[in-house]
Amino acid sequence: MQLQQMDMNLFLVLEAIYNARNLTRAAEQLHITQPAVSNALARLRRSLDDPLFTRTPAGMSPTPLTESIMPKVQQALALLGTSLSEQRQFDPAGAQKTLRMSMNDMAETLLLPRLLERLQQLAPGISVESYYVPRDQLAKELAANTLDFGLDIPLATATQLQQQRLVNDRYLCMLRADHPLAEQTNLTLEQYLQLDHIHVSSRRSGPGLVDIALNKLGRRRNIKLRVQHYRVAPLVVLRTDLALTVPASLANQYPARLFELPFQIPQMDWHLLWHRNQHEDPANRWLRGQLMELFV
Repeated sequence: MQLQQMDMNLFLVLEAIYNARNLTRAAEQLHITQPAVSNALARLRRSLDDPLFTRTPAGMSPTPLTESIMPKVQQALALLGTSLSEQRQFDPAGAQKTLRMSMNDMAETLLLPRLLERLQQLAPGISVESYYVPRDQLAKELAANTLDFGLDIPLATATQLQQQRLVNDRYLCMLRADHPLAEQTNLTLEQYLQLDHIHVSSRRSGPGLVDIALNKLGRRRNIKLRVQHYRVAPLVVLRTDLALTVPASLANQYPARLFELPFQIPQMDWHLLWHRNQHEDPANRWLRGQLMELFV
């Protein structure tokens, strides 16, 4: 089959199925019907003389041929998208757009007030939707353009994503301002371990960074409260004797006593993530610049 005999739209369908692993979701992403996607896949199978995908309980699984050609197909589609986007200009003041972002509640607390203030001044027609997308689904959502950006830890295996560090945040121990230990200059490891602690995790069980670091020292803290979100945890600290180990950027927002930790844990790296297909899009580029400036 010669390239000039191929319908280039079929490769858009191929990429959508590859990203979604599901014909119905691919159709939704492309804004066409599911039978149209099935028909396009059948044409591609005949043209390339390969099944391209096989049905499995987990969805449409790519064949070796599909896996081998997809990097070049995605590169070609991205190049075409870049060429088209370069012909467009983005006017923030007149733009009517919904900015869709994935982040947790702590990132929302730190980012959204400042972001909305800036958008109100520079781009009042842009609205924002924020919701959390699980880390293993983030690359697929960004590839499908159902999401514009993610705020998360670096994703080393997501080679199709562009990433930029926004902030490198150290952890502190937070106590209420009139806590019995508030007058201490420093907090010793023994004092830290004698406290009752709040652990923040979206999971129902399992250790966090603090517990992993303490386990390496052969020590363990007493967790009195486990909650899903960082936003509520400081409010509990302010009304109890409980301690919270929390990133400094959030801890500094409360009238509390803050201590450096008496042991080492990795700092929190927050990265802005977007799909490489959107790297040269004028709107995406402008919004990236605004988001990065907020963390300078």
